[in-house]
Order: sequence, then C-alpha cells, then structure tokens
Amino acid sequence: MTTLQALAADPDWTPYAINVLATSPQQAQALSRRLAQLPDVSRVVTLQSFVPTQQKDKLELVDDAASVIEQALENVSSRAAPSDEELQKRLASTAAALRSAADQPEEASASMRRLADALDRLRAAAPGVRVGAQLAVTVPLHITLEQIRAELKASPVSVETLPPELVEDWMTKDGRARIQVLPSSGRTDNEFLRHFSAAVVNVAPNASGAPIYTSASGDTVVEAFLQAGVYSGVAIIVLLALVLRRARDVMFTMAPVLLSGLLTFATCAVLGLTLNFANIIALPLLFGVGVAFNIYFVTAWRAGETVMLKSSLMRAVVFSALTTATAFGALWLSSHPGTASMGRLLMIALGWELLVTLLVRPALLARPPAG
Repeated sequence: MTTLQALAADPDWTPYAINVLATSPQQAQALSRRLAQLPDVSRVVTLQSFVPTQQKDKLELVDDAASVIEQALENVSSRAAPSDEELQKRLASTAAALRSAADQPEEASASMRRLADALDRLRAAAPGVRVGAQLAVTVPLHITLEQIRAELKASPVSVETLPPELVEDWMTKDGRARIQVLPSSGRTDNEFLRHFSAAVVNVAPNASGAPIYTSASGDTVVEAFLQAGVYSGVAIIVLLALVLRRARDVMFTMAPVLLSGLLTFATCAVLGLTLNFANIIALPLLFGVGVAFNIYFVTAWRAGETVMLKSSLMRAVVFSALTTATAFGALWLSSHPGTASMGRLLMIALGWELLVTLLVRPALLARPPAG
C-alpha cells in the first residue's frame, strides 16, 4: 500500500490514469489537444508522444558530441586491466590526492578523508579483495559506456521505426489509437477523482479507467445501501405495526432509534470519522440492535411496567450492551484500518443507544399506556 500511495502521488506513474480509444490516429491527436487543455490534466500520451520533436537540431547536437567524445570512449575500451602492483600505486596516489584536497576548508573534507581511508584499507587488503572491488566498479562502468556509445549513434525516429511491442500497446491492428490521460496532481481522494473523471468524460464519453469505474462502483454501493436501508426500515415498521397494532407504540419504538442514529452521525462529524465502505456495513447492525432494545421496553410498558430505570429489563439491556461493547472494542483495537473504523463507529453508536435507553426511553414511557 505504501508503494501504491507513492505511485499515486506521482502524476507520471499514477495508477489513476484514464484511457480513451480513438477511431484513428488523427482523431487521437485532435482529442489529445482538447484533453490537454483541461485544468485537471497534467499531460496526455499517445503513440505520437514517443516520436521526439525538433529531431534535426537534436541529431546535430548528438553528432557534435560524438565527434568530441567517441574517440575517447574507444580508447577506454582498448586499455588493458592494470596489474595488482599498478593498482596499489594508483590507490595510494588517489588517497594522497584526496587528503591533500581535504586540507582545504570545505564541507566535503570529512567525506574525502573517509574515502582516502577506505582506499588505504583496500590497498592493504589481499589481492582478491582488490580484484572484487575492481570488478564492482568496472563492470557497471562498461555498461554505462556502451549505453553512451549507442546513444551517440542516434538516428531519426518515426512511428514506423518504433518497436512493434510499443506500437501494439498504443494502436490496434484496425487503426484505432489509445490516448492516456494523466491527472494534474497526486491527489487520490474521491472528490478529485470524480472531478477529473467528469472532465475527461465530458470531452471523451467512451473513456475508461480506475477513476471512472471506482467512482461508478462507489455510487452503486452507496445507492445499494440506501435502497437496503429504505427497504429494511419499511419492513421493520410494517412488522412492528403488525405486532404492536398501535401507531403510537410503533413511534415509541422507532423514535429512540432515529435519535441515537442522528447523535451517532453528529459525533462522527465532530470527530472527523467519515463513512466508508468498511464501516458502513455496521449501519444495518446498529439499526437492528436499536430496534431490539426498544421493542423490549415498549412491550414491558404495555404490560404495565412504568419504572424503567429500576426494572430488571433495564439491567439486562445494560449488561447486554456492555457484553456487546467488548466485541466492538476488540474490532476498534484491530490493526486493520477498515476493521478499526467499523469498531469505532459501532462503539459510538452503541454508546449513544445506551444513553438514549437510560435517559430518553424512561421519560418517553413514564406515563402508563392508555387502555
């Protein structure tokens, strides 16, 4: 997750890029110019992006550089490896030169002395150690020099000369071209991704990518939970009406549930605890626990119980809530962020449910029910 967050923070490597499939390279170029003008877009990549601009001027500079350093690179390749005795002498002379330069009052003096000491230790070591150190330096150096030689032999680049593997990633066999749209910042929050997705889709309706389907799937989940909440609320009210057969008793049962729910959401807002796809799973459970607590009191009240705080039912509900709190607390202490968030929300809701049961519920049912 740390690596994913680091990639997402880099606009050039973010996984939250959007892809658009154009019908032709010409349409891809036209769309890319429009998309590049969007404020939420850092850059737009097409197959044409891999073809350098101002190639004539750049190739002339490469030729000038090759005429200056190419001969020097050839001389380096033709030199034989030094003997161990010659290597010891060069280590000693380099260490002496470093110490001489370190006498100057510069910030790098300490580093130069440490390097000189390391060279002295290498000079005094066994020959095999010096051979290993030489290979550790010369092998990467030869690779770098070969890369420089290849770069000095640069030639003009066009779409036709690009590697076939690269072309296959950006163009289909029937001529359709891919456009990649990268966001302008490292933000990955829902608000930015929604704004970025909407801006791109407004220009290219057939766009696809992680920001688009993440936002769409999130909307689907939220809508599903809202529908489930409405359906379950209606079902519970209907069942309560069938069992209690009095609209006032149904209201007495549901009112504390709604109050504890409002207090829970208000507390989450104050504490900065946002609802997410992990802790939102707890909402149906809270709804069920609240209804279960309250229907016990309503049925007892209808049976003639008016002193709720002193009743055995109140003690049973409190002990039941404390037992449930141990399970919710264990979730809160979890090292998993989603599980801990769900446990925290459950504990807040259970706390308000218990307070409403102790303070509001007795006052609500203080008067005997009408015959």
